Amino acid sequence: MTKEVRTKVQQHIVDNCKKKNIFLQAINGYSEHLHCLIALGKNQTMAEVAQLIKGESSFWINKHALIPSAFAWQDDYFAVSVSQSHVDIVVSYINNQENHHTIRPFSDEVAGFMEKYGFEIIKG
Repeated sequence: MTKEVRTKVQQHIVDNCKKKNIFLQAINGYSEHLHCLIALGKNQTMAEVAQLIKGESSFWINKHALIPSAFAWQDDYFAVSVSQSHVDIVVSYINNQENHHTIRPFSDEVAGFMEKYGFEIIKG
């Protein structure tokens, strides 16, 4: 996805989150992924919010033919909680995605994160 298309999609997600009372604190990504910092409301679940963001934005991208082929987000997502004391660090990380990934590819970052925290992908 080009930077121009990513910018349009991110702005649409921001607008859609406002309409759906999803408190989106930061959003940004790179060519193959997107990061969002979200504060969940007391009646919201991560699964519900992810579905609202991913499902609606996929529909919008395809409706407006922003890319030449049909678009769909991957089925899964990754979510972690962030303490209030780390919010500024996470916002900075999200806002600097393009610079960050010119230095370290996303795949390397995921592999390092999984190794550091002992996560593994389980195929069903």
